[in-house]
Amino acid sequence: MPVRTQLISRRLIPILAIALFAWTASEAYANPPSADLTRRLAEGGRSPADKARDARRQPAEVINFLGIEAGMKVMDLIAAGGYYTEVLSEAVGPKGRVYAQNGDFVLKISDGANDKAMTARLANGRLPNVERLDREVEDLSFDGTLDAVLTALNFHDIYNDGGADAANEMLTKILKSLRPGGVLGLIDHAGNPKVNNEKLHRVDEAKVVEAAKAAGFIAEASSDILRHPEDDRTQFVFAKGLRGATDRFVLRLRKPR
Repeated sequence: MPVRTQLISRRLIPILAIALFAWTASEAYANPPSADLTRRLAEGGRSPADKARDARRQPAEVINFLGIEAGMKVMDLIAAGGYYTEVLSEAVGPKGRVYAQNGDFVLKISDGANDKAMTARLANGRLPNVERLDREVEDLSFDGTLDAVLTALNFHDIYNDGGADAANEMLTKILKSLRPGGVLGLIDHAGNPKVNNEKLHRVDEAKVVEAAKAAGFIAEASSDILRHPEDDRTQFVFAKGLRGATDRFVLRLRKPR
């Protein structure tokens, strides 16, 4: 089944086993995030709306956990309006490169909201190290050249709509795009194995890890950076009072060296 953006249309319109990893809960904080990146994200020219989201998204901590550094070539996969695109732009700096990918459906949803947001974000060359890629995932042509790929709050749509086959196809495409030792950072709404995650727009972390391993990734680490234990993972992610505060996992998946 092709990994075309229509796989996520039904999800976007209304919008773990510890043994699987060799990690500890404190790993995410073993190396404090770059003070310089934290400062630049807080004081730079980002929009007030983006900065307001930082408290719940912890962007500097996420970048640190994934090991993304200045000078890297990275991709924001299914970038939507580009919140993480701009974070990555700051992280890799002027000698790095960021590719902001969106498929046709993502750009057109909600009267083109993501298209308009990305256009405004990149207007007048304000992020010169960012290249916009308006194309489908399967049409990407990177062959082992990317240092890292980040995809946030998207994978559940691929998995829930297309099943393991669609997930495998997407992950295999990402794996091919990364250099040996490159990293896929995957953030998503944590599911509950006892409920219907598909209806809740969630996904079970253990299933994501299983899919990543099947595609050839090493499941290197999982972080508690974005965990919200008050979310019992039984509600729709856009439920009143829950939007933006869901329990989320952050995976660091590595292409074998």
